[in-house]
Amino acid sequence: MSELIGIDECENLTVKQVQDLYRRYVSRSQVNLMTSFGFGRELVERAEGAWIWTRDGRRILDVTGGVGVLNHGHNHPRILEARRRFAERRRMEVHKAFFSPYVAALSHNVAELLPGDLNISYFPNSGAEANEGAVKMAYKYHGGRRNTILRADISFHGKTLGAGSLTGSAENSFRFPGLPGIVVYPYGDLAAVRAAVDAARTPDGKCDVYAIMVEPYSASSMRSWSETDLYELRRLCDAQDIMLIFDEVYTGWGKTGSLFYFMRHPDLVPDLLVYSKSLGGGKASISGYTARESIFRKAYDRLSDVILHSTTYYGFGEETVTAIEAINVVVEDDYPGRARQIERILRPGLENIQKRHPDAVGRVAGTGSLWGVFLIGGPKVLDLAAKLAPGFSGDPQFRTKLITLSVIADLYREHGIVSYYSPNADNPLVVAPTLAIEPDDVEYFLESLDKTLAKGLPRLLGGFVREKVGSRWSTGS
Repeated sequence: MSELIGIDECENLTVKQVQDLYRRYVSRSQVNLMTSFGFGRELVERAEGAWIWTRDGRRILDVTGGVGVLNHGHNHPRILEARRRFAERRRMEVHKAFFSPYVAALSHNVAELLPGDLNISYFPNSGAEANEGAVKMAYKYHGGRRNTILRADISFHGKTLGAGSLTGSAENSFRFPGLPGIVVYPYGDLAAVRAAVDAARTPDGKCDVYAIMVEPYSASSMRSWSETDLYELRRLCDAQDIMLIFDEVYTGWGKTGSLFYFMRHPDLVPDLLVYSKSLGGGKASISGYTARESIFRKAYDRLSDVILHSTTYYGFGEETVTAIEAINVVVEDDYPGRARQIERILRPGLENIQKRHPDAVGRVAGTGSLWGVFLIGGPKVLDLAAKLAPGFSGDPQFRTKLITLSVIADLYREHGIVSYYSPNADNPLVVAPTLAIEPDDVEYFLESLDKTLAKGLPRLLGGFVREKVGSRWSTGS
């Protein structure tokens, strides 16, 4: 047996050594993908706030927001301190024979912040687990007598078998088995939802829909349900006794300018709310789903059902104490207000960039600290992308992705900015910085994006393919 790698040795591995270990023990294709697009060639030394420092001394502005995880930024001092205290005091992580004060306090705090009778919470590890738990409760609420669940064509609820089957995303390129009885409706289309509900009937003519999955704001496509339609959706679910599930895994905890996106609409209350990502303060893997009290009582609140839904790592001590502190920071530092301040810079800045580069930017859309820049390129640029990557010429979305990736690569190489694109819907370049970002850093991003687009998409695209991809795609391999 070869020697095991210790922590000290691990932290001194070179980029080449790390890539080699990935190829041998993680994924060769992941190494090929990341290095092709200009990333994965440096190792990070440390990170703080909106900034990352690589081992070679480069300072990188992170406008990804950790894909929803880093509302608090990298290594928020209060989050670090809460975890340090927990460890130093030798607190117990988890034990099913003892009640956890951390679970009790976290559940209380969530209930205090959410509207209506959203009072009963459960805290697993990931957003996918939380979505599956919410769906499971909705199914149990109806005692297994209903068998249909509705989800949108554009949606992201996770990558497990169950949550993955409820996800409408281009990332799902392989069809796995999933939940039965799924009916797909066009995102934000209330008439289509009504029609699907009317069509789903039990043999005796009763409603067969047990739940409707809804993202009030789609972080994949920067689209949202209208206020009027969300209220109508609530009335429809009330009339048919359907469980309305809001997924705010990405958009929760202040990201969109309100604590949760749906809370900007007074008296709008789902039956179950799902959240995760920044609940862990950028340090803990924790999610949650919160149910209206009457829903939970009917579904689970009897001795025979107490352990129908449980998991070993539910309410893990360090994760829950981290979440308590993360939520307190969100409230005390007014993260929804911070998101609105960021929007006051990003909205006009991105709209101005669209006006300055109409041949490159089709539109911009977003809210709070979550924005998308939709690059278009035009027929000539798309044709160029097809010529540079002929192996993918039959996929028009790939050409759009390639254009967006060329902009992302230039931002990283020339301006020290790391960003990402959404692989769903129209593949926007996503601008979603931490809520701890400084106004000057937002301005720096806008200036850098303007300079990058000023080079012209053909030049960016040609340079990206030549430098980052080389002959890999041109050979069709």
